[in-house]
Amino acid sequence: MGLILYLIAVILFLPLTALNIIVVVLKNARAKGFLRTLNQYFFTGAIGLDIFANYEFRTLWNTFLRKKTGYQFGMKGETISSALGKNQKDKTLSGAGWVLVYFLWAVDYQYWKKGGHCINSII
Repeated sequence: MGLILYLIAVILFLPLTALNIIVVVLKNARAKGFLRTLNQYFFTGAIGLDIFANYEFRTLWNTFLRKKTGYQFGMKGETISSALGKNQKDKTLSGAGWVLVYFLWAVDYQYWKKGGHCINSII
């Protein structure tokens, strides 16, 4: 039964997301502006997915993104970036972990001179 529910959730996720974006824009774009509404929607959605992925894929992250003695991924309510930042600070990232940290550093240019995205995401 778990597999069936999981598949239903995965199948419904994208169409419901598309419908939700339309509803959010229609309800909020006039007051907040179209681009601001979309940006806020995608930003909060990205954080929610990040928190979900940190917990859901914790075994994968713990296997490939950190050394054995590093800070563990998978704490509920924490983002992947926060766990990466803690491992970055402790110098316990694997090679793949460092690649991801540098990728996020390059993408999030507002933190280039402030230690990088992951260090600034630590909660």
